[in-house]
Amino acid sequence: MSASVHTDNFEAIKVFAPVSIGNISVGFDSLGLALKPIDGQLLGDVVEIEPAPENSFELCGSFADRLPSDKESNIVWHVLASYEAALSKHQIRSVKVKITLHKNIPVSSGLGSSACSIVAAFVALNQFYGQPFNDQQMFIMMGRAETKISGSLHYDNIAPCFLGGMQLMLNNQNKATVSLPLLKGIYWVVAYPDVEVNTQAARVLLPANYDRSTLIRFGQNLAGFVAACYQQDQALALALLKDEVAEPYRAELLPNFKTTKTQLMQMNSLAAGISGSGPTIFSACDNLATAQVHADFLIKNYLQTEHGFVTICQADSVGTRTLEAYPNKSSL
Repeated sequence: MSASVHTDNFEAIKVFAPVSIGNISVGFDSLGLALKPIDGQLLGDVVEIEPAPENSFELCGSFADRLPSDKESNIVWHVLASYEAALSKHQIRSVKVKITLHKNIPVSSGLGSSACSIVAAFVALNQFYGQPFNDQQMFIMMGRAETKISGSLHYDNIAPCFLGGMQLMLNNQNKATVSLPLLKGIYWVVAYPDVEVNTQAARVLLPANYDRSTLIRFGQNLAGFVAACYQQDQALALALLKDEVAEPYRAELLPNFKTTKTQLMQMNSLAAGISGSGPTIFSACDNLATAQVHADFLIKNYLQTEHGFVTICQADSVGTRTLEAYPNKSSL
């Protein structure tokens, strides 16, 4: 980390952070996959930082009305405070800024909405100040901010949103996550029905303890999935996308989930499940024609309001970036 920051010539910056599928069924709190729509649209949040006479906050975007308008209630405002505290700790002078959040992902969607805002804000601030903090330091700050939202520390949305690709979280202080080989040619159909599933409430439904057989199946499926990714055995990898931990308990929170999943599997889905804690669900397909059929089905049968949406995506290998460039980042 640099010892000082040149503070005499700041420029406005705009950063985009993509949505992600947390858990990916088989990896509860351990796997995450960043997504990008195949039509080229940006699916995620955008944060702008610009010099200002005093610190201020603006909220806009297609889902801005789902959040309180006052700055003290928004996680991005708290990210600014956390980042300035980190600057002060390292004897780096902060300047006054206006921070604008373009909230384009609904809260409590199961697509890493809070991670999008947190990651975009931290990356925008770090770039604004000339990147005084490295990826590992940023990652730790992002995780702490996410804990305020979800109530517990887990990086399965933070990591793919920040770094891109498919990330496997590690319980290691020196290396927090590792990138897994992507499943090539897979289309991920995601459907947000526009019903609210609070992350903390969804966690309350999970049992405090699991029986031995469940833990064995969970371990076997996750280990087998990781091995299949490295071997590029896509058939095996997708066959192992089974949720032994959360889906049996959370299914009741989603509208007609069991019926919808059964229908998707009968329509040649290679895997289907809950994205994060829901209510968004996903279906994995190996060709665009099938993905389009699934999208049409979900539009007609899963969406609950006009604000719900269905998008066909592929893996986003880039992660968070400025809207003008795609910076390279490595696994932590």
